[in-house]
Amino acid sequence: MRKMMKYSRDYGGSDPELIEGDVFKMIIKVPEFNGKNEALGQLGEVTGQVASEVTGEVKGEATGEVIAFLKVLKTAPIGRKVAQDSLGLKGQANFRERYLEPALSSGLVEMTQPDSPKSPTQKYRLTEKGKKIVSGLES
Repeated sequence: MRKMMKYSRDYGGSDPELIEGDVFKMIIKVPEFNGKNEALGQLGEVTGQVASEVTGEVKGEATGEVIAFLKVLKTAPIGRKVAQDSLGLKGQANFRERYLEPALSSGLVEMTQPDSPKSPTQKYRLTEKGKKIVSGLES
């Protein structure tokens, strides 16, 4: 937390905005460079945690919900029900909309049975991209 505060100021941004609610959110603002929004691309430098390969394409992926889901998947592939229980979620629609779909669409998570997305034995696992983000968060 201290490093985020320090580096967000060093990179010309302001203090991170912390929002408490049903879901804790942190907004880190970094000015645009060369006409491109590299705020999330610089997240690795700002926090000193995410690998340098993570670039501006991370935009939209690094929500608190997706990060929490990635952490649950770091040990082994798991099914939807187990993931929901691990995250303390009751609503299946909420889990799909805020956790699963963003993680799948951003390429951080993949299905173990992509040909049968509605299979009762469907599980989800981290992709290489997802593994890099999780390992960067643990550094």
